[in-house]
Amino acid sequence: MPGRAGRGTLSGVKIYADRFPTAARQLLTDLLVVAWVYAAVRFALWLHDLVEKLAVPGQKLEGAGTGLADNLADAGGKVGRVPLVGDELTAPFTRAAEAARSVAEAGQDQQDLVGQLALALTVAVLIFPLGLVLFGWLPLRLRWMRRAGAAKSLAAAPAGRDLLALRALTGQPLGRLARIAPDVAEAWRRGDDATLDALAALELRRLGLKGGR
Repeated sequence: MPGRAGRGTLSGVKIYADRFPTAARQLLTDLLVVAWVYAAVRFALWLHDLVEKLAVPGQKLEGAGTGLADNLADAGGKVGRVPLVGDELTAPFTRAAEAARSVAEAGQDQQDLVGQLALALTVAVLIFPLGLVLFGWLPLRLRWMRRAGAAKSLAAAPAGRDLLALRALTGQPLGRLARIAPDVAEAWRRGDDATLDALAALELRRLGLKGGR
């Protein structure tokens, strides 16, 4: 039925081969790639959480410094209400509170540093496995899908057989071509139906596809 996507296709793009060995190999490879990406992401998240634990001392340091500074500031405020000598007694509490706030800031800086380190390590760990998928497996997979989709469309077109036969004649190994006919080029030039069918089928089989007729 025209316009209807065939088995293993999506909007005219072939996703999996028709022939079992090729389709099984593709499916297995796709599952392995998914497992590879999942494992890489899980490991990166685990590493991120592990490094983030190094921020715990900084959190405790920040909490202790902030609590101490607040207590000292509160005590200084109460001492400051003492008549005559209040201002002089408040000064040590103020300096101590400032020192405690510096400790709290150091704890926060440590947490920021650990967070940046965790993020950098996560990205570094993901670069290699995701790079293999994006620049290795994915381009090859997409190229096969485009070629297979185009070949499947040609196989269903009236003149597609001739184009597939020509592609096989120029791209298939000489040994395979010789098994079709002793002078396969001459038979192709004559337009021999059996030779054209055999060449087109050979090209489709190379992509793991069945004939479109």
